[in-house]
Amino acid sequence: MKEFDLVDRARRALIASGFQPDFPPEVAEELKSVLTSPAPDLSLPDLRHFLWSSIDNEDSRDLDQIEYAEKAPNECIRLLIGIADVVTFVRKGGPIDARASQNTVSIYTAAKTFNLLPPELSNDRTSLLENSDHIAMVIDMMVQSNGEIASPQVYQARVRNRARLTYDNVEQFFEHDGQIDPAGDFPALREQLRLQSDAAQCLIELRKRTGALTFSSFEAKPVRRNGEVVDLVLISHNRAPDLIETFMIAANVATATFLKTHGWPIIDRVVRAPKRWDRIRQIAASYGTTLSEEPNPKPLADFLAARRAADPAGFNELSLTIVKLLGAGEYIVERPDGPQTSHFGLAVDDYSHSTAPNRRFADQVLQRLLLALLSKQPNPYSDKELEEIASHCTEREHAARKLERSMRKIAAAYIVRNRIGEVFDAIVTGASLKGTWVRVKNPPIEGKVIRGEIGLDVGDKVRLKLLNVDPERGFIDFARA
Repeated sequence: MKEFDLVDRARRALIASGFQPDFPPEVAEELKSVLTSPAPDLSLPDLRHFLWSSIDNEDSRDLDQIEYAEKAPNECIRLLIGIADVVTFVRKGGPIDARASQNTVSIYTAAKTFNLLPPELSNDRTSLLENSDHIAMVIDMMVQSNGEIASPQVYQARVRNRARLTYDNVEQFFEHDGQIDPAGDFPALREQLRLQSDAAQCLIELRKRTGALTFSSFEAKPVRRNGEVVDLVLISHNRAPDLIETFMIAANVATATFLKTHGWPIIDRVVRAPKRWDRIRQIAASYGTTLSEEPNPKPLADFLAARRAADPAGFNELSLTIVKLLGAGEYIVERPDGPQTSHFGLAVDDYSHSTAPNRRFADQVLQRLLLALLSKQPNPYSDKELEEIASHCTEREHAARKLERSMRKIAAAYIVRNRIGEVFDAIVTGASLKGTWVRVKNPPIEGKVIRGEIGLDVGDKVRLKLLNVDPERGFIDFARA
């Protein structure tokens, strides 16, 4: 299956799922005026002298955030997260905004990334690229030694990314004191990353105490050779992504807190208490751990931490099982004086997506709310609009994740097309009246058990024989071996 075949298949999948794979002509017309830089507001705080840096994948161009840390009194660390200013360039109700509000997320397939915004914006003008000046939404936090954040502030400022770093290089620095950035490795940058790591550890320890769940990621990345997908490999998770994830959680909580403190509504990102808590309790009991009868994140977090320490190699499978049983997240509108819904996985009450406006429409909406608050303007969205946006973002996100899984299966089916009859080790990831689904360890592929599936449940380990594949539809069928 050549690259162009996969791209065509991905485009058809997007259309079938109600997404727009391409940007309509009116977007190009709007871009002509949008790309003209607005005059910088010289009254904004000038933070360009700070040693800002970004950490992302090597091939990422849509840089949403930069980070900076400095020592503060009373053993505190002042942590600043700069978020790309997107909504200044995306007019509410305009063609670019309309297309973004339809798709709501960037969609990542084995063949191609279908960007939420035109690449001229997300990969260039609204990306916090290195060695150029930008306006950013800054979340300014004082991280105390116990991990608590004191009086978070949000404001616009002028910034400049001085070091574009990759997860791999930063991990080499953390683990082996290796080179950070081939283009510019210097003592101040090393000290900056050490301070950021210290801040992250304080935040992580607090999350552990409050019962936030921690998992090992299980993400397969396509390997291409001469325009053809030839393999899937697992992406390893290390301290560098953990640092960024920790900072983004802190920033998302801070922005939600900031808005609600000022009497504004938020689009809250929630994960409700799992409906299949009984199955989670059964799995914990199989390891000798008794969880409470009612869903409670803290005992589950302690159980996961203990299993990670006891069996690091096997923790991936347990992580995958619990993630599947927790269920998907959703967006809801919360008001300061209304009922509160928590994020079960993070063990926090107020949590709004705000740190990836180049990639998520919900983050753009939050950024418009923040800018309206800061500029003392009225709320740009009515209550009804916010409710509709939250519902639509939830539905589209679920559709996007389903589509991305489908495209991974299409690529995987092609890769294993010549391995019919082989036997694989797998773990059950889904079991319902609709069928039983599994994920194979090596290669990291997913499929359906069509023979011998009776009695299998999520989390069970099983040996399977590959019966049939259909690359066009992404079908990979197994029988219990």
